[in-house]
Amino acid sequence: MSRTNSIAPTPQDQAAVAAVPGRIIKAWADHDADAFAETFTEDGTMILPGLYREGREEIRSFMAAGFQGPFKGTRVTGAPIGVKFLTEDAALVVTAGGVLHPGDEKVSHERAIRASWLLVKRDGQWLLTAYQNSPANSAA
Repeated sequence: MSRTNSIAPTPQDQAAVAAVPGRIIKAWADHDADAFAETFTEDGTMILPGLYREGREEIRSFMAAGFQGPFKGTRVTGAPIGVKFLTEDAALVVTAGGVLHPGDEKVSHERAIRASWLLVKRDGQWLLTAYQNSPANSAA
């Protein structure tokens, strides 16, 4: 995992930032749209291929519908491949992962993603203010 920055985060902040993807993974595994959305700031954004949602409620509604529809029975995985503290209260995390369908043991080449997570510290808690992912592999 690469770290390129001049900010010296506390060990507690390092651990809290690194734990955010795990909070999303757990919320997805539980198909808990509320817990998923609570990981975002009130004005957070989520950008996926062909999709833009702004605000915690829009994100929650999208995920609730997804867990009842196309995401039903799926899991998500991801691991940080880079962490960069921009300030004492802002960090950028880059992850590699993807969606696991029932029976999958690992993410398929077609469903592999890279994601950027912009985190901010609000009232002592690290939250997502912007999330974006894209396919890790080109179709060609």
